[in-house]
Amino acid sequence: MAALAALAVRDEWSPADRTLGVVGVGNVGSLIAEYGELFGFRVLRCDPPKAERNPQDDYLPLGELLPQADIVTCHVPLNRTGNYPTLRMASASFFEAIKPGAIFINTSRGKIVDDEALIGALQSGRLSHAVVDTWNNEPDIHPTLLSLATFATPHIAGYSIQGKAAGTAAAVRAVSEFFGFPLNGWYPPQVTPSRADPNITWERMRETMPRYFRIEAETQRLRSAPSAFENIRNNYDYRTEFF
Repeated sequence: MAALAALAVRDEWSPADRTLGVVGVGNVGSLIAEYGELFGFRVLRCDPPKAERNPQDDYLPLGELLPQADIVTCHVPLNRTGNYPTLRMASASFFEAIKPGAIFINTSRGKIVDDEALIGALQSGRLSHAVVDTWNNEPDIHPTLLSLATFATPHIAGYSIQGKAAGTAAAVRAVSEFFGFPLNGWYPPQVTPSRADPNITWERMRETMPRYFRIEAETQRLRSAPSAFENIRNNYDYRTEFF
């Protein structure tokens, strides 16, 4: 959302003018889709495993989503085998099928992307922007892709106070269930959990997001010292989630 807010200001567009394609509709992707619709985007969803289990739901094949979406955001696991492999899913054919001038966002796993294909799509103008949080060969990330990405961060999309608290609570819950401890509902008491806000507007999100996360500053921080990728990540000052 920080990337979308910054790009909307930069290129002067509003959600009503854009189609948002969400590839992978799990915990994160479903929230992106939900807020996307709340903000006024036309939202398309692609999730082949879910489509197979629930054919009545409104999921599109990837080949149908890509030519329609102005923004493609990936939230898939890294599957090397099986019926739905995602390793190098974003390949040359992926970017050939994508809508000309689209924005590509990857905050899932670096290896779902073929770096050379993404670089080629940016250099040719097929893509207008790329936003990259997860990279191939971390921490030795591709210098050309770093220079071409509009926004680039060192794999910190999940690095929030609430994200870490939720992960800790999940670990405590698993141990509690295994050993029969009475801690199933435990959550770090010093942290305010995130809550969905059905009244949030696009305008308020766009205007106030920089108070929570300044994506331009984080991009400049990584570009100025790409060799410090792991150090930046390990010493990241966790932000408070916007929602």
